[in-house]
Amino acid sequence: MSYTDYCDMSRAAGERAVTLLELNSMVAGLIDTCMPDAYWVEAELSEMREVRGHCYMELVQKDSTSNTPVAKAQARCWATQWRVLRPRFERVTGQCLRAGMKVMLLVHAQFHAAYGFSWIVTDVNPEFTMGDLARRRREIVEQLRAEGVLELQSQLVMSPFAQRVAVVSSAGAAGYGDFCSSLRHNACGYAFRIELFPAVMQGEEVESSVIAALELVYERQEDFDVVVIIRGGGATSDLSGFDTLLLAEHVANFPLPIVTGIGHDRDESVLDIVAHRKVKTPTAAAQLLVDNLAATDSVVESCRRDIYAATASRMEREQLRLKALSKSLPTLFSLVKARQTSAVEGLAARIHAAVRHHTHASRSRVDLLAVQISGGVAQTITAQRHRLQMLERSVDADNPVRLLRRGYSITTYKGKAVRDPHELPEGAEVVTRVEKGEFKSTVKKTGRQ
Repeated sequence: MSYTDYCDMSRAAGERAVTLLELNSMVAGLIDTCMPDAYWVEAELSEMREVRGHCYMELVQKDSTSNTPVAKAQARCWATQWRVLRPRFERVTGQCLRAGMKVMLLVHAQFHAAYGFSWIVTDVNPEFTMGDLARRRREIVEQLRAEGVLELQSQLVMSPFAQRVAVVSSAGAAGYGDFCSSLRHNACGYAFRIELFPAVMQGEEVESSVIAALELVYERQEDFDVVVIIRGGGATSDLSGFDTLLLAEHVANFPLPIVTGIGHDRDESVLDIVAHRKVKTPTAAAQLLVDNLAATDSVVESCRRDIYAATASRMEREQLRLKALSKSLPTLFSLVKARQTSAVEGLAARIHAAVRHHTHASRSRVDLLAVQISGGVAQTITAQRHRLQMLERSVDADNPVRLLRRGYSITTYKGKAVRDPHELPEGAEVVTRVEKGEFKSTVKKTGRQ
C-alpha cells in the first residue's frame, strides 16, 4: 500500500468505519513507507526462546540509576537467518545468547496485520556483547578486590600429597570421565581417591548448583585435599554461569584449594580468576594433580639421595676414624692399663691402711669393753650371790621341817593343812606329821563344840 493509498483510505475512513484488518494494513503500510531502513539498536534480552527454529526475543531498556524498565519491545529472528547468526555469535563470544545479556541487533520494523508489530532481527554484533561481558567481569573482579577476597585462594598452599580429590562436575559427562581416567591411569602409578559432587554445568542453574555442591564439600572438608571444578562436556560456548559474583565469592572464601578446568584456550571466567589454579580442560586438571605429586616425589627422591650420600660420607669418615683408633689402641691400652694399675695399687694401699687403723681402733674398743664387762660381771655376781644368801635364809626360816624339829606337828586332810577342826566331817581320816614320822586319825564329833 502506497502513502497515497493510505491517505485515500484515511479520507474514506472519515465517511465509514474500517475493519481491524484495514486499520492494521494502514499501519503496516505507513511503517513500510516511513521506516524502510534497518537500525542498530542496543538493548538487554529480558526473554528469549526458540520455536520451530525461529528465535523470539523480548528487548528491554532499563534506567541506569534505578534499573527500572523504560522501554520494551518484541523482536524476532526467522529460522533462515537464526541458523546463521547463532553459531557466529557463539563462535566469536564464546557465549550463548541468553536472557540478561546486553546485545546490539540490526533490526527493521515490521507490522503484520494478523500478529502486530515486531522488530525483525537480521544481524547481531558479537563484539558489542563481548565488550559488555568484559565490562561485567571487570566490575565483578573489582568488587571482589574491594572485598579483599580476590586473592584468598591464591594464598592457599596445595598439599604436596594432594590425593583426596572432590570433583564438582556433571555426572556421566565425557569431561569427568576423561579426568578420572587420566588420574587412575597416570604414568607414574600414583593413587588418587576421587569423589564426585554432581552439579549442573550449563544454563541458568550453574550458579546455584555449583554452590550447593561446594557446600556439601565444605561439610566434609577434612576428607579432601583439593577441589576440582570441571565442565562435564556439553556446549563449549556457555560459560556465563561461571561469571557471577555470588559463585566467585563462594570459591574465593573456600578453605580448600580449588582448581578449575571449565574453559578453553581463549576463555577466562571470573571463576578462573579467583580460583587457586586454573587449567583449560579436565585432562589438564588431572595432569596438574599428577605433576603436583610428581614434584613431591622428586623432592622426596632428592632428599633420599642426599641422605644416602650424607650417610655414606659419614660412614666413610667413621671407618677411617676407627682404623686410626685401632692403630693407636695398643698404646692407649698400655697407657690406660698403667694408669689404672697405679690407681688400683693406690686404692689397695689406702684400703690396707684404713683396715689396719679400723682394726686397731676396734681392738682397743674391744679391750676396753672386756675390762668394763669383767668388772661389771664380778660386781653383778657378788650382788646376786648376796641376794641368794638372803633368800636362802628367808626360805630356811619358813621351812616346816625346822618347825617339826621344834615339836610342832602338821595335820592334813586330803593333802591340805587343817586349820579349823569344825570343817572336818564325822569319820574323816586325817594325817598328822611330826619330826620323826606321821600317823593317821579318825575324826569323832563330841557333844560339846
